[in-house]
Amino acid sequence: MTVPRWFEPLLSYCIESKASDIHLTADEAVFLRVHGELSPVPDTAHCARAVSHEEMNDVVQSLSNTQQRDVLNDSGSLDMGYSLGTERFRINIYRYLHRYSMAIRHIDDQALSFEQLKLPPQVRQLAELRSGLILVTGATGSGKSTTLAACIRHINEHRRCHILTVEDPIEFMHSNVKSLIHQRELYTDVPDFATAVKASLREDPDVIMVGEMRDQDTMRAAITAAETGHLVLSTMHTVDTPGTIERLIGSFPAAEQDVIRGRIALSLQGVIAQRLLPNLQGGARVPAVEILLVNHAIRHLIENGKTRQIYAALESGTRDGMQTIDQALALLVSNKLVAYDQARPHCRDPKMFDELIRSRGRAQNLGGMSS
Repeated sequence: MTVPRWFEPLLSYCIESKASDIHLTADEAVFLRVHGELSPVPDTAHCARAVSHEEMNDVVQSLSNTQQRDVLNDSGSLDMGYSLGTERFRINIYRYLHRYSMAIRHIDDQALSFEQLKLPPQVRQLAELRSGLILVTGATGSGKSTTLAACIRHINEHRRCHILTVEDPIEFMHSNVKSLIHQRELYTDVPDFATAVKASLREDPDVIMVGEMRDQDTMRAAITAAETGHLVLSTMHTVDTPGTIERLIGSFPAAEQDVIRGRIALSLQGVIAQRLLPNLQGGARVPAVEILLVNHAIRHLIENGKTRQIYAALESGTRDGMQTIDQALALLVSNKLVAYDQARPHCRDPKMFDELIRSRGRAQNLGGMSS
């Protein structure tokens, strides 16, 4: 079934406007998100009109196959991909007051490098590991998929290995460089994450990228893959690094948690928790990245159920390359990449954040005097 004629011109307008997202709701104005700010499509735009209930039904039917519609009817939401020429979009369809709504994200199909994304060098170090579990976390729209794509790009450019991805949907298309890459999509190639990860162990992978750790079965399969000598990269919807470990352990039944803590302590290599902030210099938003590197001390805390002490170990782990969100934010402000009043609402400890800003200012002044 062909998509309605109004749909692709709207996607084109999104590209022209440099919008990251389109929000469509039946019988309501269309909204765009540009540089993090949400606003309705201006009246002067050629696509500035409300989409009717019937038109929303038509586009949902045209975009989805039978299995996808079953998922939408059962769960109330559906993720999928869509291509317009060389441009890629991720579409989430969901029900709202007995109507359909859509959140459509424009994806730059070109996976960027760590340097282009302004990610700290510790992310590269994690991507260069040969085994273990690496988690990228953050809220929706925090750039998790973009960071994972940068990791896959780096591995592909520097290592001869077999990379398998399981995604919902496929966002960044990777071509073989040094690695052999197979990308699989939910509801098109595989029924669910857990089944795909279990099957991947029979497909001779070196690196497995799991789009999201959504459920206990997927988590268990990913941990098993990491334990058996594979590098596993995935995402979770958690806001900080200690909370990610607590969420991971807490997803399992209480009777299993002692064993799971031990398995996570041995397999987890690092957690990257990020959020995006407006760039003071204009252009793409800048990531503030909290980084937990799992060393002997962190493994001991995880294994012994002392996850609440992890943040203190994170704060004192700067020599090992760890970085708190407050340290990351203070660095961005000091480097004049992010405004102070944009960074401060995202910090964990406002007093500590302000002290970090002052100490960096004193260090910069001393540096200027010595020169």
